[in-house]
Amino acid sequence: MKVLVCGGAGYIGSNMTALLMAQGHEPVVFDNFSKGRRAAVKGAQVITGDLADYQGLVRVLRDRDIEAVMHFAASIEVGESVQEPLKYYHNNLSNTQNLLSAMETAGVQKFVFSSTAAVYGMPEKVPITEDAPKQPINPYGETKLAVERMCHYQAQTGRLRFAALRYFNACGAGSDGRLGEDHRPESHLIPLIIQAAMSKRADIKVYGSDYPTPDGTCIRDYIHIDDLCRAHLLALDKLGECTEMAYNLGNGQGYSVRQVIDAVKLVSGCDFKVVEAARRPGDPPVLTSDATKARNELGWQPQKPALEDMVATAWKWHTEHPDGYLD
Repeated sequence: MKVLVCGGAGYIGSNMTALLMAQGHEPVVFDNFSKGRRAAVKGAQVITGDLADYQGLVRVLRDRDIEAVMHFAASIEVGESVQEPLKYYHNNLSNTQNLLSAMETAGVQKFVFSSTAAVYGMPEKVPITEDAPKQPINPYGETKLAVERMCHYQAQTGRLRFAALRYFNACGAGSDGRLGEDHRPESHLIPLIIQAAMSKRADIKVYGSDYPTPDGTCIRDYIHIDDLCRAHLLALDKLGECTEMAYNLGNGQGYSVRQVIDAVKLVSGCDFKVVEAARRPGDPPVLTSDATKARNELGWQPQKPALEDMVATAWKWHTEHPDGYLD
């Protein structure tokens, strides 16, 4: 299948592109390279473009005979979304509407959307199921939920078939350790801790140690990037028979901040300074997924659920790429 991978040079997009190629599909990376890395998509078909360019999107969809679209080209920083909400409404919502309009014009119906657990906001209970209340508490989660709703109504017209995949915490390095996280600046916990272990930062801060959890720190659900991408492939296949799908993607098992720190210390063999800091506003004590629906309907099963295994792949990539991708 010929698949347009929007944001295909980013962390998740590049891993998805590699998996599509390995499975015999024909991915076409579409990226403006504001965040993506060219070195992450060597060997793939790459088009430099922007989702704001409606005519350009229509041309690509038609000229490349695209049969499906995967969308990873979103702004993803929760804190930034609070400070710059209009940026998030423009990129995450308006540009996605532009993409869907171009798909409609070009007659492309299959769409796999990178959504987020942030659509649930502060959950009333955990683990979170797909039918839990959707109460996002920041523009990032709100714009992702708005796209899901937009897709729902477009699907009612018969001109769209879509899967919304709600991620918890993607991590690790995929494609046998070749493709890792290179955010600039970095904001994800595991790479930040690894930077401390590599002496690239003075310490790692723990925001809140008095939560009602076994060790007092927040608990989150981590999913290896390979497992995440396999779920996308399964969802793409299922779009042949389903019009609308929404799935949580997580291991269902949470790990605390202290457990992640300990895992990095174990894998790396390095010690580093850990500093306790005040809680951050809006951080729920526990966020874990119930991914039973994805397991039952997609036949999906995480193959790398152990925290140490996930950390080990990330550690390998970061130590082999101490300055990230060089492109």
